[in-house]
Amino acid sequence: MAVPHPDPQNQQVTCAVVTLSDTRTAADDSSGQLIQALLAEAGHRVGDYQILPDEPNQIRALLSAYCLQPEVQAVICSGGTGIAPRDTTYDAIAALLEKELPGFGEIFRSLSYQEVGSRAIASRATAGIYQSTLIFSLPGSSKAVKLAMEALILPELVHLTRLLGKSYPAQP
Repeated sequence: MAVPHPDPQNQQVTCAVVTLSDTRTAADDSSGQLIQALLAEAGHRVGDYQILPDEPNQIRALLSAYCLQPEVQAVICSGGTGIAPRDTTYDAIAALLEKELPGFGEIFRSLSYQEVGSRAIASRATAGIYQSTLIFSLPGSSKAVKLAMEALILPELVHLTRLLGKSYPAQP
């Protein structure tokens, strides 16, 4: 598939990675570890990594703090996007977003449908912008994270952050 406007090569984006879970620890957070590994493999930088319980006030506070840091250009969250009673991530993030990227969730669910069938309708994966910072909210499964990262986020990360105008760190 041709890219309409190629992005500069070797452009590094600094991301914060957040796992939202009441049960995960750094030792067993395979989705958070996968996000970090895929970002590093693509030449991007992980500026911070945290695990938080799926508590809306804590989620909004952490994301607000990240988005005020000029060096953080994107925040990638995993977990809490379903419809179970404790899945409040979508609601917390949707309340913050100044602009939503509806195509992200739509395409993610379409791609998920090809893998898991009609169960894809239960995903509330979303993306948008807050304080000129990209925010991606992914399901907690490693398979869903891999799909979103490889098919959607990594191919567009540089382009989207360039559109938002956040500065890039100097390249070594």
